[in-house]
Amino acid sequence: MIAGLVLVFGYAILVWLVFFKFKVLKFSIPWGLVSAFVGVHLLIIFMIGLRFMTPLATEAKIIQHTIQLTPRLPEPTLLMAVLVEPNVSVKKGQPLFQFDRRAYEYKVRQLEAKLAKAKQDVLVMKADTEAAAQKVIKNKSHMEYAKYQEVLSTKLAKQSAGPEEDAQKWAAQVAADLAATKEAQAEEQRAMLNYTSQINGVNTTVASTQAELDQARFYLENTLMVAPEDGYIINLQARPGMVAGEIRLGAIASFVCDADRYLLANFFQENLKYVQPGQEVEAAIDLYPGQIFTGKVQAVWRGSGAGQMLPSGVLPNFQYVPTEMPQGQFAVAIRLDDPDQSKFPIGTQGRATIYANPASLFVLLRKISIRAYSWFNWIYPFSG
Repeated sequence: MIAGLVLVFGYAILVWLVFFKFKVLKFSIPWGLVSAFVGVHLLIIFMIGLRFMTPLATEAKIIQHTIQLTPRLPEPTLLMAVLVEPNVSVKKGQPLFQFDRRAYEYKVRQLEAKLAKAKQDVLVMKADTEAAAQKVIKNKSHMEYAKYQEVLSTKLAKQSAGPEEDAQKWAAQVAADLAATKEAQAEEQRAMLNYTSQINGVNTTVASTQAELDQARFYLENTLMVAPEDGYIINLQARPGMVAGEIRLGAIASFVCDADRYLLANFFQENLKYVQPGQEVEAAIDLYPGQIFTGKVQAVWRGSGAGQMLPSGVLPNFQYVPTEMPQGQFAVAIRLDDPDQSKFPIGTQGRATIYANPASLFVLLRKISIRAYSWFNWIYPFSG
């Protein structure tokens, strides 16, 4: 900058010497235009220095994270009470909305009874298994007795000491007892399969009912919606009597988070050549005319939607962009130093400048210009 000042000052001295001191040339309108043309071009030095050493963003705004509050309920549910006021700060976990609990309480009680029955059924299945085992033993005993009678009747019939019909009767009884034994064994196996049907050591029916109960309790807990973190709600339109949950993607309010807010400023891409995270920043916030806030560069967002192409079957069609259209810009995230971040609500606008080279004398010119902008906001609301 010093070289630029020396060059401009030297040019002014030269013009004074040539036209006014020694009058080497006669000053006229054409010579005046030529002198002014050269002088204006010398001033480009300052414009280049300001753009690269102290880039300025004419559009900067406070960004805060927002959470869409959507009821996590499986069916349309009546909103019973609104427990929060708009634009009032709340803490994480503080109740916001109370929905009708009755249908979900009924479901929980129903599943609690179903779970108790399922656990009791496990004991019944154990008893059924033992009974089936005893039935198998009983039928085997009957079959052994029938076999003995069959052998005895057959011997007596051969010796003409007993009727042939007794032998045939006991043979039929043996066949019947064999069938009954196989049936009892099948019943024992079925009872055992039902009793030993488990997942992670728990009966499958009990586990399934327990999962249904856990889900019902989850929905019951969600009838009370609480603050996901510290913040507040703007434009609260939810009222008792409305039904929520019919459209699962429909939010009933937007929650503005207090934490991690930042100033997002748009800069022309070429002006970010020397910008790095950690560099000093000054911002003029329109909400506070006449004040300057300091900060530091948090991150440079090196990318924009202009370079994004979505998958499709359409070939790229590049069109001419007029030179008078705005140039492509990148965003820079800035963290303001003020300890009271609540002073900067979401959407607050202003301007910001980055001091890429704090030792440069161009910093002085930029400090003057951004303070002039801030003070002029008392008189005229410049568009940020």
